[in-house]
Amino acid sequence: MADPRFYDNHGPFTLAEVCKVAGVSIPDRGDGAARIEDLASLRGAGGSHLSFYAGDQRVGAVEQVAATKAGYCFVPSAMKAVVGAGCVAIPCPSVPHAFAAAARLFYPESDLAVWRQELAIDATAKIGDGVLLAPGVVIGPGAEIGSNARIGANAVIGRGVAIGRNSEIGSNVCITHAFVGDGVLILSGAQIGNPGFGFASSASGHSKIPQLGRVILQDRVEIGACTTIDRGALGDTVIGEGTKIDNLVQIGHNTRIGRHSIVVSQVGISGSCDLGDFVVLGGQVGVADHVTIGDRARLAGRTGVTSSLEGGQDYGGIPAKPVKQWARELVAVSNLVKPGKKRT
Repeated sequence: MADPRFYDNHGPFTLAEVCKVAGVSIPDRGDGAARIEDLASLRGAGGSHLSFYAGDQRVGAVEQVAATKAGYCFVPSAMKAVVGAGCVAIPCPSVPHAFAAAARLFYPESDLAVWRQELAIDATAKIGDGVLLAPGVVIGPGAEIGSNARIGANAVIGRGVAIGRNSEIGSNVCITHAFVGDGVLILSGAQIGNPGFGFASSASGHSKIPQLGRVILQDRVEIGACTTIDRGALGDTVIGEGTKIDNLVQIGHNTRIGRHSIVVSQVGISGSCDLGDFVVLGGQVGVADHVTIGDRARLAGRTGVTSSLEGGQDYGGIPAKPVKQWARELVAVSNLVKPGKKRT
């Protein structure tokens, strides 16, 4: 569910109202007058919540929709999978479009972090002892800054954001929809908590799907200059304790990175990835969406990850493969293109 520190829920709405705005019919099992309180993920939903399942057939996804406690769930019209007991399936020609419309109904101001504020530091913000604020800092309503934190010039700390003790935020950093732990270092120009890159696409164009999650930076995380970390769509984007992220890195919505991992400059990680503890990604590694990388995996620079990888191994190449296999293949290709010996 969307965190009320960051989002204002305009609900509840009746099932009939939700179906109307989503452009679908009320399902046979549905009561049009039933109240839907909020939106939630399949795992986090309860009986008064609306969730969605777009037809993902990956391992665990079908089981997840079958086990959901959601009261209502958008599903593809042709779907044959069974939703959880007590859940009313709402068939849709396009689940992403239906969910985007419902999300805009409940959270119409969810896109950008914009708020009215007369003073640079809102009166409701809580500033701890020993905090140092450079010129031009803006701190939004309900934000909390822990003791001995330091915030650089022109940084913007959005509504409801919490920053832990002894953290250091560089100049021109923007943090919204986020909780930041103790001893975190964020270098200049980083952007934390902006909307994830999610769209419902059709022949007529691309419709933005509201992003209603958060970013969680655990203790002693370091974020490099001009790195961007998108907030989750419904759940959270999480960076684990002690992880170090270099400059110019992009981390997509709902991705989770474990403890004490290293992510080198110009890495791009797509949405909904799961990286374990002590993972190392060399420079310019690219990771496709919904990929899992196990604990202590190490990826050479410019590796392209298109499917999940086991932990405890070194990988390289495009697509990623064990580094010894990758090296053998490079040698084999090199031998193929060598000029042949001249015959006398």
